[in-house]
Amino acid sequence: MFEPDFIRRALIAAPAIFFSLTVHEFFHAYLAYRFGDTTARDMGRLTLNPLAHLDFFGTLMMFLSGFRFGWAKPVPVNPYNLRNPRWADLWISAAGPLSNLGLGFIFGMLFRLAYSSFLPVPSVVVQFFLIAVIINVSLAFFNLIPLFPLDGSHILASLLPPEYEEKLAGIQRFAPFLLMFLILIGGFWFILGPFITIFVQLFAGVRVF
Repeated sequence: MFEPDFIRRALIAAPAIFFSLTVHEFFHAYLAYRFGDTTARDMGRLTLNPLAHLDFFGTLMMFLSGFRFGWAKPVPVNPYNLRNPRWADLWISAAGPLSNLGLGFIFGMLFRLAYSSFLPVPSVVVQFFLIAVIINVSLAFFNLIPLFPLDGSHILASLLPPEYEEKLAGIQRFAPFLLMFLILIGGFWFILGPFITIFVQLFAGVRVF
């Protein structure tokens, strides 16, 4: 497991994953705060300190999967504190994936500059920028899947008319099992692969898949 390739991948991918997950959760907390809920702030989650957001099992899974999969602690939100809860839940949920797309764009621009620069940019830095693009785009689209507990499930619930809430809640009871099944068989690549490929190429200017 800890062969040289794993160590090299860990040194490059781990910081990118931890930073990307931290920004993702920070923006959930920030939007919740802006919409009137101070729960995340009061629990110390309105911060860019990764230690406040890392989940033990999510971090362990990162190492076991070779930094291909993992998660952070969900940001707590009390809907009773929110102004206009349905509208607020939509934007709080969308904030995480949108922040990752924003990071993907920024890292993509940095990769383009480093890759085409006449300055002697170390290859490990260039590789870090590209991996950060892939990680952020993957996180964004993975979280947009409308299966509970992913952000996409909250976005879908906010967009659907209120009369569909009960039916959707019944379907979402089985969503975590479907989610785990798709993760185990690698089914998400067939769903997300084309979107990830397009956006990585759009941001970084290279085709990596």
